[in-house]
Amino acid sequence: MRVMVVVKASEESETGVMPSEQLLAEMGKYNEELAKAGVMLAGDGLHPSSKGKRVRFSGDQKTVIDGPFAETKELIAGYWIWQVRSMDEAVEWLKRAPFGGGEEVEIRPVFEAEDFGDEFTAEFREQEDRVRVLEEQNQAGN
Repeated sequence: MRVMVVVKASEESETGVMPSEQLLAEMGKYNEELAKAGVMLAGDGLHPSSKGKRVRFSGDQKTVIDGPFAETKELIAGYWIWQVRSMDEAVEWLKRAPFGGGEEVEIRPVFEAEDFGDEFTAEFREQEDRVRVLEEQNQAGN
């Protein structure tokens, strides 16, 4: 199963405070362990919301909202996409992460094609396969 591991933002991350050299080293080592174990598929830290935008959809109207966004508890500072056997395995990996400053990290399963049932027709499966091939090509080109 794939899971998304969401690192919630903090006041420090939202004001642009960068991690210490020690934390960068520890996180680099942790990410390397995840990658070597075949768990980590993707992951990155995110700039503060002051550099972001939101688009609100209301019928045909689209409204662009500039950051920063007020509710820190609703913001994301970084993420991973992991391939694990179970949610328990994801939790065990996350417990090894070099956090300790009150961070809150959420783990959520990623939808797979089979989760959608009969509504996910053969045509939709073929389309998803085409999109995945394009995603891989895009990643290879970066």
